[in-house]
Amino acid sequence: MPIVLRHRFVTVAATAAAVALGATVLTACGSSEDAEQADSGPVSLTYWAWAPNMDKVAALWNQKNPDIKVTVQKQASGDDLVTKIITASKAHQAPDLVQAEFQALPTLVSNDALADISKEVGDVKDAFAPGLWQQTTLGSDAVYAVPQDSGPMMFYYRTDLFRQYGLKVPTTWDEFAATAKALKAKAPDKALTTFSSNDSGLFAGLAQQAGAQWWTTEGQKWKVGIDDPATKKVADFWGGLVEEGVIDNQPMYTPAWNKALNTGQQIGWVSAVWAPGTLTTAAPDTKGKWAMAPLPQWDTAKPATGSWGGSTTAVTTDSKHKAAAAKFATWLNTDPEALAALVKEAGIYPAATAAQTGGALAQAPDFFANQPDFYTRAASIAKTTAPAAWGPNVNVAYTFFKDEFGKAAKARTKAGFGDALTAMQAATVADLKKQGFEVAR
Repeated sequence: MPIVLRHRFVTVAATAAAVALGATVLTACGSSEDAEQADSGPVSLTYWAWAPNMDKVAALWNQKNPDIKVTVQKQASGDDLVTKIITASKAHQAPDLVQAEFQALPTLVSNDALADISKEVGDVKDAFAPGLWQQTTLGSDAVYAVPQDSGPMMFYYRTDLFRQYGLKVPTTWDEFAATAKALKAKAPDKALTTFSSNDSGLFAGLAQQAGAQWWTTEGQKWKVGIDDPATKKVADFWGGLVEEGVIDNQPMYTPAWNKALNTGQQIGWVSAVWAPGTLTTAAPDTKGKWAMAPLPQWDTAKPATGSWGGSTTAVTTDSKHKAAAAKFATWLNTDPEALAALVKEAGIYPAATAAQTGGALAQAPDFFANQPDFYTRAASIAKTTAPAAWGPNVNVAYTFFKDEFGKAAKARTKAGFGDALTAMQAATVADLKKQGFEVAR
């Protein structure tokens, strides 16, 4: 039987499932009549996307599919786009397709903005890592998007400085802590890395790797587990390193952070597959001196990584041509020619496992020419992406992370990290209740 979760803005029917998008059992209530109408004759679709040069990729489709023309409209990303989509949907003026980040899907679904396309795209499930496909599914059989790009997390380190200081690449988080301490003892002016509070996605990915489930459901109620044991373990780990002073506590993406990477003041970075692009501009003098390795593990018997970033292609409930839109979404994210164009034109790391090696990714990034197997290793790591659990108010949780963990990092106390996690949990629960969701204790 369907579960009905009532929200002050919408009423959403859903089917319970143990491992749905964080058990986010929310099914959109769009017009089935519109969604199911036959797509006969010429069709025009509008696609809102923020990745660069998506119009060039769509042009390949248009050349081969004259009866289904796709027009790309460039948009801003992040919360701005989510708000714009919801606003347009309420006015029944949303586009046919949208590029939506994984963590935004529950918010869009709970506002009845996305259509269930499981019948149209269900057969491409095996083209993606289970942990990625799971993030697009709600309920036992509902699917709201096709994975487009992903950001499997990895550890980047300066090979020359690791050799200079006699350090080994850490394979576990305990070894990571020991490496940070060993470096600080040998070179007090250097740090292995920094704990940054200005990008919530990094911490979320680390918690994901540890097995965190931040949003789940219990009966007809949401359950928030941001302060669950897995996340507490991650917060205590990084808080302990900051308190000991063996890693830095400064935010990323600042001139000071760029300088630290470029001069070797920081010799490592926990990041994702897209890191080479950032290092190219942040630390240009270090080209050819970095290498990538799997993220350190909590349990080496069960390799896992988190995901930092990534997006999907979703069909909206406003689309009058659901089947045609789903056909394009499938082509865009599974067709070899389309995937090669996404890599070349949009500069993304495709979610489809078949496109993660060879072809456009046959050679390592220019900045990592010294590691020719870069993408082969990345593809292996990507297969271990752990499931993520998102809810309808990720933006609130992320905002409080930045505020509370910013204070904790500045104070340099392990206890402060625990307090920050507690505050983040409380704020997220309070917001769900304010929006009219029922929340389990």
